[in-house]
Amino acid sequence: MVKLDRLINVLGGYGARLVCSPRSRSTELRAVALHDPDEQVPGGDEVLLAVGVDEQRAAEVLSETSAVVVVFRLDRIEERALAVAGERKVAVLLVDPAVSWGQLAGVVYGLVLEGRETEAGRGPTDLFALADALAESVGGPVTIEDHRSGVLAYSQRQETADQARLETILGRRVPEGVRRELSERGVFQHLAESDEPVFVEPSGARRGRAVVAVRAGKALLGSIWVGTSSPLDAERQSALVQASRTAAAHLLRTRASADLERQVESDLVIGLVEGHSDVVTVLSRLGFRGDRFRVVAVQAHNQGEHDSAALLVFELATVGFGWSRPGRSALFANTVYTILPHEDGEAAREWVRALAREMPEGVAVFAGIGGPASPDELVDSRREADESLAVHAAKPAGSPVVVYDDSWHEILLRRLQHVAAGGRTPARGPVAELRRHDQEHGTRLITTLRTWLEVQGDLGAAAARLEIHPNTVRNRMRKVTQVGALDLEDPDTRLALVIALAAEQ
Repeated sequence: MVKLDRLINVLGGYGARLVCSPRSRSTELRAVALHDPDEQVPGGDEVLLAVGVDEQRAAEVLSETSAVVVVFRLDRIEERALAVAGERKVAVLLVDPAVSWGQLAGVVYGLVLEGRETEAGRGPTDLFALADALAESVGGPVTIEDHRSGVLAYSQRQETADQARLETILGRRVPEGVRRELSERGVFQHLAESDEPVFVEPSGARRGRAVVAVRAGKALLGSIWVGTSSPLDAERQSALVQASRTAAAHLLRTRASADLERQVESDLVIGLVEGHSDVVTVLSRLGFRGDRFRVVAVQAHNQGEHDSAALLVFELATVGFGWSRPGRSALFANTVYTILPHEDGEAAREWVRALAREMPEGVAVFAGIGGPASPDELVDSRREADESLAVHAAKPAGSPVVVYDDSWHEILLRRLQHVAAGGRTPARGPVAELRRHDQEHGTRLITTLRTWLEVQGDLGAAAARLEIHPNTVRNRMRKVTQVGALDLEDPDTRLALVIALAAEQ
């Protein structure tokens, strides 16, 4: 944990002076708050940055807070204010007014929110350290969740956790049955509307919970849950509220950092799938080590709305659903392209399924998965992913995930149809003659020929499909050879007819 002594020493390098120190310099710091005249002055284990407070108001602020230390950007402070600080056991630091609050806040937030370590040595402070610290303060297991009930962090202390909490941690999200029960009991509605902690009564084998929203302004970022058999007392409830403010700062900083990282990642991925990049260098920058990949094209819609749903897909794909993220993604228009280090199509299909499971109710996800590709074939895999996605669009009742390996024949036919639509198929020839004959004489030679080719010349099967007698099929096929001047015994002729007919569908 970061201690008061560390803060004093670091800020000393920015010209800060300790003018009052009634607390032990080994006191631990866990949070940072900014002074806001419209809010109650925070306290507890916090560093309070007294933004906008002049010398005349310093005593007033000190009389209202119980923070560990208050930082003023002043040359001097009144003796009266120092007396108040001594009585309330609040350390006071004065920083040269030449140092901007922006610079000062960056140093303090970075030091306090990112400089701690847990006792288990889990590295720089993140939400795990906050969960550990809160668990120590309130005496119960803690989980921190995002606004979709996905687990962001949990305390090391979980020995009193019930089965629902253990399933939440192992599954990295609140089980659906528990979510449904909490929703019916109005817990999520409370989190959406209130910043006050609420106690959730025990239910069956599930222990009680104290929960508070983590919010930035009106935006709900997540929530903090404490396992407890009874409501928290005032002191522990205050610790929970302070933790929610610290968690909000963490999440906002993480979101800002993630936005920048997502943009960089997106630009790199687009360069790869469009063939504009130094492939080896960019793959290395993205953290890929293998030599076989697949490109996945993902789209989503929410009651017909594609753009907002695509943004949600991109956020989940880049932040990571669960705690591992094998792919790297880009958002282009309303499609998310993800490069996965998988040669196996089923592994890519499961990745899409996992993504779909994380989406809110009512959002449908569908995807096209390109074929396996070497680094130099990523452009080809991206094109195949697009074409696989188009196969689903043409047959929306089919599987929402189309893999190129399984649908290459449909994709080939679609390519041929595009060629035909561009006027690149012969305008004259046997097929054109047969079609003209049907139009002029009301015959069904084209339909009969197509069916005969599909059943590979089996007269009985063709007759059954067309619901006519086999002799009728035989007579029509004789007419086909006459009108089109065709040799149907020639395999190249039959192949050309299959392609020409498929291109016109």
